[in-house]
Amino acid sequence: MGASPLPVQAARATARAAAVNPLTARGMWIWNLSASSGGSVRLIVSWAREHGVGTLFVKAGDGSSLWSQFSPGLVAALHANGLRVCAWQYVYGNYPVAEADVGAAAVRAGADCLAIDAETEYQGKYISAQTYLSQLRRLVGSGYPLVLAGLPYVDYHPGFPYSVFLGPGGAQYNAPQMYWVDIGTSVDRVYTHTYAYNRLFGRRIFPLGQVYNHPAPGQIIRFRQESRSYSAPNVSWWDWQEASPSAWRAVALPAGPITDFAASTALAVIGPRAKGDLVVWAQQHLVNAGYAIPVDGDFRAETLAAVTAFQAAHGLTIDGLVGPATWQALLRYGAARITWTRAGATVARAAGGALVLRVPKSASLPATRDEIPGSHGAGGQPR
Repeated sequence: MGASPLPVQAARATARAAAVNPLTARGMWIWNLSASSGGSVRLIVSWAREHGVGTLFVKAGDGSSLWSQFSPGLVAALHANGLRVCAWQYVYGNYPVAEADVGAAAVRAGADCLAIDAETEYQGKYISAQTYLSQLRRLVGSGYPLVLAGLPYVDYHPGFPYSVFLGPGGAQYNAPQMYWVDIGTSVDRVYTHTYAYNRLFGRRIFPLGQVYNHPAPGQIIRFRQESRSYSAPNVSWWDWQEASPSAWRAVALPAGPITDFAASTALAVIGPRAKGDLVVWAQQHLVNAGYAIPVDGDFRAETLAAVTAFQAAHGLTIDGLVGPATWQALLRYGAARITWTRAGATVARAAGGALVLRVPKSASLPATRDEIPGSHGAGGQPR
């Protein structure tokens, strides 16, 4: 059986987050508490203060397993020392109700927000994502702050249900794992690529950078600087136990604005023959704009006709491409609410209300590339 709703605890946490959003402070992620300053609350508090860290993201669960390291006592001790505490859990999608119960238990322990670390294991699992979020929202309430901490390059993962995790009823915030060293790119390019796609989901972006795997201190500082150029309130870092002394210094050093840099305003463009979750997202908005089309993640004739008709109706260039101007007009309509099923219709006949549709066929598409090798944060030993 699932856990009972947590109205009192969730309401308190929602009120705390509304008063002071924990994501607006500099954040640091903790995987294994015992490997982070020896698990000493006194040392963690001292080190966090010294380096300007205001929010800690502490692992609270892995799959359907609750980690005892995230306890009411730990949260209370950190709160008493002026730190905000978010829980995070690694999810796989195999037992989504149980995973939601784990997340809700962290809320009950006093978490200021809950970060959802969903990565390659969740590719193709639209129904699991929907089940997890529905159960979680039932338990913690519609206003409780949820954060998706997922893979940053949306175009590399056409089968991943970003449109569920960041769609209606999903996470209010987006913290993509922008680990430029692991991806093999520059700080500039990781921002450009990540934002071109993630902006389209309409959730505020809080960049998650890396202090593991020996990034150069200058790159860490530039990551911080560019976050301000992209209007991000703050950044967080993976992770405490793997950060070197030089990385910690770079996190805390003064970092003024970049005078010779302008943030990219590019948005992704999709058109005929495109496939993937971003096509699903466009189709959900076309449905709400009044077009009866398949929501299947495949940009075919019906979608093309709807796009050109939409462009004509809104005085846009009629080119059949969903580019910046078309996205901006389309996103004003919001995404249609969809209940995904194994069987059922594929064509959305009308806008308004919840639609019951078959899982998009694009869900079966494999990743074109795993930009971040491995699954950071999966497994580990609870302490």
